[in-house]
Amino acid sequence: MLTAMFLAALILITVHSQETEETITYTQCTDGYEWDPVRQRCKDIDECEIVPDACKGGMKCVNHYGGYLCLPRTAQIIVNEREEAAAESTSGRNNVIRRTPADPHRAPPNPTHQIQCAAGYEQSDHNVCQDIDECATGTHNCRADQVCVNLRGSFSCQCPPGYQKRGDQCVDIDECTLPPYCHHRCVNTPGSYYCQCNAGFQLASNNHTCVDINECDANNPCAQQCYNILGSFICQCNPGFELSSDRINCEDTDECRTSSYICQYQCVNEPGKFSCVCPEGYQVVGGRTCQDINECETTNECREDEICWNYHGGFRCYPRNPCQEPYVLTSENRCVCPVSNAICRELPYSVVYKYMSIRSDRTVPSDIFQIQATTIYPNTINTFRIKSGNENGEFYLRQTSAVSAMLVLVKSLSGPREHIVDLEMLTVNSLNYRTSSVLRLTIIVGPYAF
Repeated sequence: MLTAMFLAALILITVHSQETEETITYTQCTDGYEWDPVRQRCKDIDECEIVPDACKGGMKCVNHYGGYLCLPRTAQIIVNEREEAAAESTSGRNNVIRRTPADPHRAPPNPTHQIQCAAGYEQSDHNVCQDIDECATGTHNCRADQVCVNLRGSFSCQCPPGYQKRGDQCVDIDECTLPPYCHHRCVNTPGSYYCQCNAGFQLASNNHTCVDINECDANNPCAQQCYNILGSFICQCNPGFELSSDRINCEDTDECRTSSYICQYQCVNEPGKFSCVCPEGYQVVGGRTCQDINECETTNECREDEICWNYHGGFRCYPRNPCQEPYVLTSENRCVCPVSNAICRELPYSVVYKYMSIRSDRTVPSDIFQIQATTIYPNTINTFRIKSGNENGEFYLRQTSAVSAMLVLVKSLSGPREHIVDLEMLTVNSLNYRTSSVLRLTIIVGPYAF
């Protein structure tokens, strides 16, 4: 690229006289040249030396006759010294006209000469100025904590990424103090930083944002049921289980220990549930209650000459004809002593056999059985008493009317146990006639209070 090139203009003015030849010299030169008083001629000005930053854009400055050229740094320059000398000899605007003939024996000038390179450049093998890479040659003066960056004709000492200059020092940039780079937490490191997430979150692909971890899908930590929540999770247990202290595992709930009334008889704990059982002779009703099994209806094991009597928790077989001599059976469970038999005069006229069952540990006092005259005679008085079977005072007979009385349990009875109590009704008329009847009551106390 040719920025400026000025060619010297040669102005010759000759004045002749008849006797002598005069030489007139003017000291003005064209642009790009200056007067050399020693050599008495115009010489070229080296603009590349005196013009600051003569070429832009990394171009190199090459001095030329009356100007300078801006050429690429790889351009090769060949200077013809003969032409340069000729130019210099004609560069004066009003140069001196001399009559000195040219020397025919003068040696021809050197067709090329060595170029002079600016600081930061060196001459290549092709006679071209090329940049010196101070960073590669080690001729830079950067500190150990700095990075050398080569420039055209020079170099620069810079701080590595993540550092900034403070004076001559390179100090770490704390990115965590700058506008938030990280969603949750920022950790500064020498020359860099990294982001961390709170528990229950993980870094997204951009390494800055934190997204929730679905623990239930990723790796279900719960023993049974898992529910994901933002940043965490909640474990729950199936019915019949409860969370352990670690809030993850499930432990069986022992329902049998929570209440002593959960089952009427016995509670059996099972994994995740419980069941109620009843003793022999009972069956579970409603999952928790025990109900007596009537064996006389289900599995009657009595003989044909026996009757089956069911009680709470079992059954008994009694003879169908309970009468003993001299009594004879007149109807079901009623025995009569014939009047014609002299022995009967000292015995109760009739004996009636009755059976009943009560639960163990029944609340007392409690009315349990009523006795009543079946035949009522006019002008008679009836009295009632416990004839036998009350040696320990468990019962009391309370007369409720002229023809009836109530057997009262006054002491709690525990089973299984059988009590036979004879209740006697004595009848007396105005003619001093006396007779009596006995009700033989068999009381079966069950083994349980249900």
